[in-house]
Amino acid sequence: MVSIQNQCQQKQTLLSFSETLRAVSGRCLYAPKPDNQFFFSSVVTDSRDVTTGALFVPLIGEHLDGHRFIVPAAENGASVIFIDQESCDCLETVAREIREQYEVTFIVVRNTLHALQALAAAYVRKFPSLVKIGITGSSGKTTTKELIAAILSRKYPVVMNEGNLNSETGLPLSVFKIKPEHRIGVFELGMNRKGEIAELASVLCPDIAVVTNIGSAHIGILGSRDAIAYEKKQIFSQFTGSQTAFIPSGDDYNEFLAENVSGKIIRYDSSINGISGIVPVGLAGTDFMLGDLPVRLPLPGVGNLHDTFAAVAVAAYLKIPHEDIKAGIESVKPLFGRSQIVSGDVTVIQDCYNANPDSMEQALDFVRCLDVVPNQKKILVLGDMLELGCSAGEAHSKIFAKAVSADASCIICIGSEMNRAASNNKAIIPDNINVYCFNDADDAAIEQIAAVLKTEVTPGDVVLLKGSRGMRLERLTPFIARGAV
Repeated sequence: MVSIQNQCQQKQTLLSFSETLRAVSGRCLYAPKPDNQFFFSSVVTDSRDVTTGALFVPLIGEHLDGHRFIVPAAENGASVIFIDQESCDCLETVAREIREQYEVTFIVVRNTLHALQALAAAYVRKFPSLVKIGITGSSGKTTTKELIAAILSRKYPVVMNEGNLNSETGLPLSVFKIKPEHRIGVFELGMNRKGEIAELASVLCPDIAVVTNIGSAHIGILGSRDAIAYEKKQIFSQFTGSQTAFIPSGDDYNEFLAENVSGKIIRYDSSINGISGIVPVGLAGTDFMLGDLPVRLPLPGVGNLHDTFAAVAVAAYLKIPHEDIKAGIESVKPLFGRSQIVSGDVTVIQDCYNANPDSMEQALDFVRCLDVVPNQKKILVLGDMLELGCSAGEAHSKIFAKAVSADASCIICIGSEMNRAASNNKAIIPDNINVYCFNDADDAAIEQIAAVLKTEVTPGDVVLLKGSRGMRLERLTPFIARGAV
């Protein structure tokens, strides 16, 4: 038998055997091991990520059942494996064979996803002194998280979820990164379905909760902005009176968000954060004054500035000095696909990690206001905005009309919805704008689009790539950046 405990004897388990069983309302498939033999140092849902001493949670998806991978998980060193109750009978023989060869504890749970979330919530409760900050909203969550973490880390040890690991599985997996030395935890909460924010709030139980905005992202799933606002408001659902909610004062749902919240409410914007003298400096970002200190936000665009208002408001509430706020803001770097500037003979604004009508409008307004020198052109490459449901046609039509007025010489539309919007709005296209339409975004279409860009783009031009993540418009960047165009 391979001994996991012998390999990990110097480490401490994240949760004891009794804590784990209690958290997930589970039962051990075989005779339970004493606490001093039970051990797991990480939690994963992908068997390929299993390392020695990991707890493997096999999730059941629409097309794939993670229980198929419990053998590779054991081979890779898993010390604990959850099994869904409904899968238990057919897996008992496999589990017994694994048990004979590897030192693995199998715990049967009613639902593996819910068990993961419950386990994460129990782990978070082990750190009562950690100040937990949760962030949600239709857009700007990741940038706001990065800004808040960058500022607070000037003074405190901070833990946060990486990238946008904010989902029903991403957030629970992220909280297992909390360690005793951390004083602040900054986590974003995302949403792809009804009830998800409430679930994630029950895992994190934030002391401070920030809503960035209420837009139309995922309106195709939830049906209306009212429904989106209700779901986003669930970030406050675990408040008991001692917590603090940060709500954007300029959002048309700010009163609704504040209604019946059991805690302190702070409405934020630039005026209450000591910010003044705001001056956009194009692709370099935005300059402003924080009290008497000049600050440069290195992320361009009004959306990123709004996210900064939220970060400064939270920092001020936690009594972070202006000098540390300035240093934190100026240290932030663009994340992949979020207002990312790829400089060279041609400047690419790679803003294609996600797209919805609000963020698309902000991107087009930003490009329209960019100062250009004579003979320098602006080219717009616009992909479909996904998950808009029945509002997709109208939303894409409005965005195309806005693109026509964005001072561009060329618009490339990619995807069926953007293509249809261009076709339906031919009458508003002036003669000095070249419009190209591609119904698909597969690799063959990308090659064709690259060929069009070769004819349209010249050194000194600015190219905006904006579309939903599913369009993967970043595939065009190498054609532009390496001089192929």
